[in-house]
Amino acid sequence: MSPVIVLTITIAMAYIFQIFLGIKQIKHFNTVYAALLRKGRVAIGRRSGKFKSGTVVMFAINKDGIILDAKKIQGVTVGARFKSMPQYLDQDLHYLDHYNPLVRKENKLTQIAIEDARNVFLTIEAGTYKEAPKHIPMIDWGLQVKTLLSYVKLNKKSL
Repeated sequence: MSPVIVLTITIAMAYIFQIFLGIKQIKHFNTVYAALLRKGRVAIGRRSGKFKSGTVVMFAINKDGIILDAKKIQGVTVGARFKSMPQYLDQDLHYLDHYNPLVRKENKLTQIAIEDARNVFLTIEAGTYKEAPKHIPMIDWGLQVKTLLSYVKLNKKSL
């Protein structure tokens, strides 16, 4: 068999394996989220990483903002799993900012994720949260091409 075919098959198999592991991680996330949701409301904070490890924290909270359960996932690969954060149990989410001694003990990415969870929680609690649409580069590119074509057509008519 040609080396090009072997390389192509190897890359395709690696890609399929990556998809499989990604689906498995999403199922793990959904399982942990559902378990936390059964305990109370869930505050989620994230710090995405492109080349560094990403971090997601989830806090199950009661109506007063007291943490009933806390989980964290951090890593670069799809093999990362949620771990408990027992030091945050019975803490008030309102006070988990970068001045809190518990938060200061965490690494920088976890600190950012915890503050993100707190900020989203406070924004929702205040009633001022608005879902911001995410821009997808290919859609923006397509929209720009359509706008450019419309502009050219309009200018042709005016000449």
